Amino acid sequence: MSEQFFALAIAGGRGERLRPLTDSVPKPMVPVSGRPMISYQVDWMRSQGVTDVVFLCGYLGETIRDYFGNGSKHGINAHYSFEDTPLGRGGAVRKGLSLVPQDAGTVLVTNGDNITDQPLSEMKALHELKNALATIMLAPYYSQYGTVEADDDGTVTGFVEKGRLPLWINAGVYLFDRSLEQRLPKVGDHETTTFQELAAERKMAALRSEAMWLTVDSQKDLREVEERLKARYG
Repeated sequence: MSEQFFALAIAGGRGERLRPLTDSVPKPMVPVSGRPMISYQVDWMRSQGVTDVVFLCGYLGETIRDYFGNGSKHGINAHYSFEDTPLGRGGAVRKGLSLVPQDAGTVLVTNGDNITDQPLSEMKALHELKNALATIMLAPYYSQYGTVEADDDGTVTGFVEKGRLPLWINAGVYLFDRSLEQRLPKVGDHETTTFQELAAERKMAALRSEAMWLTVDSQKDLREVEERLKARYG
């Protein structure tokens, strides 16, 4: 029997900016080119060796369970962690980790509303090299506005639509040591608590990734993501 590799998918978001699409499903279940956004993520997880996915469910979480069931049709073992009251992302991850075996070692944790093809082997190698408790994927930051280039005397020399900025952002893809459970907040966000502590202790690594990374926060994003996926996969 192959070794288990667990992933936790944070899938309880309401996606207010995507209404009315999210009136009947949580944000990760919004259709992208005819299938739920999170299904692309599960396909990627499986391709990277994930055997078990714990879906961290909140708002309308039963729709996620109805779609994935026991996971067999999607090539995984599906598990579900439901919140009785909102726990925040960090609290949801802590609760979900209780379903993961204590000896699991490294666990993949993702925001359920992004799509990527980043090879996990690169993150794992860095995670081990740095002896980190958490390793995060970073994505290039692109301006949401078109920018204008001008020389020193005020002459416009060009325009750049959504140009790349010299910054990196948190892509919402993490490798966690299983032992982090007790360091996560029972209620709250891990990015403003646990991550700050790990950074101060220099126990956190970051992989600057040039891989495909797509996320959806608005109807406009949804259209752009569908176009990019169609161009990439046909």
